[in-house]
Amino acid sequence: MKLKPIRTDDDYAAAIAEIEKLWGAAAGTPRGDKLDILLTLTEAWEREYADIAPPTAIEAIHFRMEQGNLCRKDLEPLIGSRGRVSEVLNAKRELSINMIRALHRELGIPLESLINA
Repeated sequence: MKLKPIRTDDDYAAAIAEIEKLWGAAAGTPRGDKLDILLTLTEAWEREYADIAPPTAIEAIHFRMEQGNLCRKDLEPLIGSRGRVSEVLNAKRELSINMIRALHRELGIPLESLINA
C-alpha cells in the first residue's frame, strides 16, 4: 500500500488492513516506520470522522482483565463475592459507587468508562 492521506471510508479500511499486516513490526525498521505512519493517519481520521462509542463499564473491565491477565477471582476483592462478580460481568448487576472506586483505584480503569455517563 502506498502511503497517502485517508479521505474516505475505503481509504480507512485499506489502512486498517495494512496495519493488521504490519502489526508487530520492529520499531526503527521500514515496516515499523510504515506502521507508525499508518497508525497516526488512522487515529487522525478516527478523531475527525469516526463515531466510535466509548466502551461500556463491562467492556472496560474485560479489557483490563485481558491486559493484566486477570481472572474473575482477581476481581472479588474489588467487586464482592464470586456470584456478584459474575452478575456484574454478565450485566445483571450495576456497579456500585464502591465497586467503581475500587476498580478505578486498583486497576486504573478510567472513571469515565466505569460510570457510563
